[in-house]
Amino acid sequence: MDNWENKFRGCLIGGAAGDALGYAVEFMNETSIFSEYGEHGITEYKLTNGIARISDDTQMTMFTAAALIDGAVSGNYMDSIVRGYRGWYQTQAGGAAVRDSDNSRIGQLLGITELYSRRAPGVTCLSALGSGKVGTIEDPINDSKGCGGVMRVAPIGLIFANGSFSEVAQNEIDMLGAKAAAITHGHELGYIPAAALVHIINFLVRNDRYTFIDAVADSVLAMRKLFGDTKNVKLFHRLMEKAVTLAENGTDDLTAIHQLGEGWVAEETLAIAVYCAVKYQNNFGKAICAAVNHNGDSDSTGAVCGNILGAAFGYDRIPQKFKDNLELHDILIGLADDLMICAP
Repeated sequence: MDNWENKFRGCLIGGAAGDALGYAVEFMNETSIFSEYGEHGITEYKLTNGIARISDDTQMTMFTAAALIDGAVSGNYMDSIVRGYRGWYQTQAGGAAVRDSDNSRIGQLLGITELYSRRAPGVTCLSALGSGKVGTIEDPINDSKGCGGVMRVAPIGLIFANGSFSEVAQNEIDMLGAKAAAITHGHELGYIPAAALVHIINFLVRNDRYTFIDAVADSVLAMRKLFGDTKNVKLFHRLMEKAVTLAENGTDDLTAIHQLGEGWVAEETLAIAVYCAVKYQNNFGKAICAAVNHNGDSDSTGAVCGNILGAAFGYDRIPQKFKDNLELHDILIGLADDLMICAP
């Protein structure tokens, strides 16, 4: 397996692993988590009929990936992303799996029965997509900064990682992440963290000799340039700095995460994921376990943390126990490989 393939696969499988681990405890408080799973919390998949089930986070990430693959053919990524999210909405609306006759990558996902299972889909995503409208940064559909925008955009950082780079090109990649999130989440802090995650993923895939802290710092600088020196960008900057500082000073995980939030909103999701990735930068298992064992949105914080670590580590360094029994593992591998092949 070459380095590119390893990282593309690692990002998608890592995100799905964090998602599946956290999905079992998403709506549990810390007392209940540690009472049921022991002093270290959940550290192994909770299996349902032998399967570690993914949530809506990975479902929507898969539709983002499929949309980008189709967009590489059509030449219009945003139109394809909108179509992809509407495809995901179709799976949640109570219909049966029917493969789209156009044989697009989105159409292929619509033929997968497991994707029609509702896994606590976000209310904002459902209401925004169900409205038939398309939110944009200039004309927001709502004022939501929920984490449904950030948890699904990692593939955007992947598909453009092979390209030739300039500041202009990087800005366009980051903005595509923001625009993809703004389809359903209109608050600045609903889409700025999505742009930042895309930047971090892209940075880590392209660079082997830089640290997670370098990637986060570069993303924050890019966000300040891209979105101006606004109040919300300043708030985002401070929260990212706080996440890194807490990771570096050895603060107890729960104490640190409580200072960063619970992850129900996008900037907190990314901050918790960054904290765990930086603190446990050489241990995938410890990082995603820390990312899910808290009061908040465990599957989303686990998913984003897994995306970041997987993009840096690659598939080979993800422990086998997080690959075994993972729902739709082979479909995710196929999406990762197709993203790499069709990268511009």
